[in-house]
Amino acid sequence: MDIELTDRQHIILKAIIQNYLETGEPVGSRTLSKSTDLNLSSATIRNEMADLEDMGYIFQPHTSAGRIPSDKGYRLYVDMLMADKEQELSDLKNVVLEKSDKVDKVLKQAARVLANNTNYATMISAPINHKNTLKFIQLSQVDPEQIVAVIVMTGNVIKNKIIEVDEELGNETMLKLNMLLNTSLNGMSIEEINLGLIARLKDQAGIHSKVISDVLDAVADIIHVEDDMEIYTCGATNIFKYPELSDKQSAQEIISAFEEKQQLAELVTETLSNEENTGIQVYIGDETPVKTMKDCSVVTATYELGEGMRGTIGIIGPKRMDYEHVMKTLQTLKNELDTLNRRDLSERDIE
Repeated sequence: MDIELTDRQHIILKAIIQNYLETGEPVGSRTLSKSTDLNLSSATIRNEMADLEDMGYIFQPHTSAGRIPSDKGYRLYVDMLMADKEQELSDLKNVVLEKSDKVDKVLKQAARVLANNTNYATMISAPINHKNTLKFIQLSQVDPEQIVAVIVMTGNVIKNKIIEVDEELGNETMLKLNMLLNTSLNGMSIEEINLGLIARLKDQAGIHSKVISDVLDAVADIIHVEDDMEIYTCGATNIFKYPELSDKQSAQEIISAFEEKQQLAELVTETLSNEENTGIQVYIGDETPVKTMKDCSVVTATYELGEGMRGTIGIIGPKRMDYEHVMKTLQTLKNELDTLNRRDLSERDIE
């Protein structure tokens, strides 16, 4: 940011540029005093505008007209916008990463507590949103051949994607692309981003239509989160405590399911597929979506962390499991996780 300008001059310059962008007409001091919250007299604004003109940030297209931005003025305005957006994104990432780290620790601890409390195998999926919508996209130049797309989803889930480009994109181009993407896609789900919208965005992007196409591909990949599902497990070896499950083949299949987690992800998907399924589900033997657990009982519950973020808690044990104790324990943990987003997560133990 240019150290020549005072805070008031920055505010006035920004107001001039925004007004000119909206109207296409030169901006006068009287217009600014009436149409903004500057709380400054026309005389004071005129003096500041004279200084801004002397410094080359604005100019008078003809006598008796108001002022319009110069290239130097536009440059400072763009730099201010980019700095504001970068700071906004940095602050958001810090908050989200801090919260995510705390949630991860709580879920890992919850899986351990659950396994120790029940003497069965346990799993907890990190919260996801199957109806993900876009909150914000920030494109930034990494080097002349690469840009990074930072994509913020519902629940403040942040993903980064490196995109190859054919040429270095200037700040004005990056600003234009960021504005185009955010004004068009904010609040949309992947289902709402149809071919007509994509064609319109690519047309508006002109020679940079490939960048828009690559960003939309990245968004589509990120919104389909099943492949990246995080699942925390504990107590798989508890299976060996039960003779009916401890024979070599059964135990190996169950342990493998816990290690590879793909089948657990399918269980989570099955549990979350019903939007109204927020209670406790009991699968006995062949009822379970995980066929390698056909000799087991699987008890699951769905928890919510706000903004539509949902996850699954699961307990896997023999068919003769203590259902009453398991269901009571699951309900207690579900209630704890449901209120997680309304409490301070720092250093808290799950009882």
